[in-house]
Amino acid sequence: MQGLIYMAIGIVVGTGAAFTGLGGGFLMVPFLLFLGYPAQKAVGTSFVAILIISLSALAAHGRLSNIDYTTGAFLGLGGLLGAQIGPILLEHVSTGQFKKLFALVLVCLAGYLFFNA
Repeated sequence: MQGLIYMAIGIVVGTGAAFTGLGGGFLMVPFLLFLGYPAQKAVGTSFVAILIISLSALAAHGRLSNIDYTTGAFLGLGGLLGAQIGPILLEHVSTGQFKKLFALVLVCLAGYLFFNA
């Protein structure tokens, strides 16, 4: 039963990720934190789900010709380095601090998008 609930959440996150391009972590991480995961495990676990969701979304957007592969590749190459730095930094942040920082990032992003629409 728990697996079915996780799959239902995955459908919601996958839809949100493919629609917004935010990868789904903005939905998946709070869900895992709500379930009691520490910040480090919530972030790491979300990447497993996001990998699968991202590959599926890539295929769907590719079929619709909605991809600039060159720009995506350069962003991804830079992201490779950032993806190694992020977990190291996260090891020095408590779950409580992470929740506040994560919420602040989401609020700032929401404000930027809202006022620059």
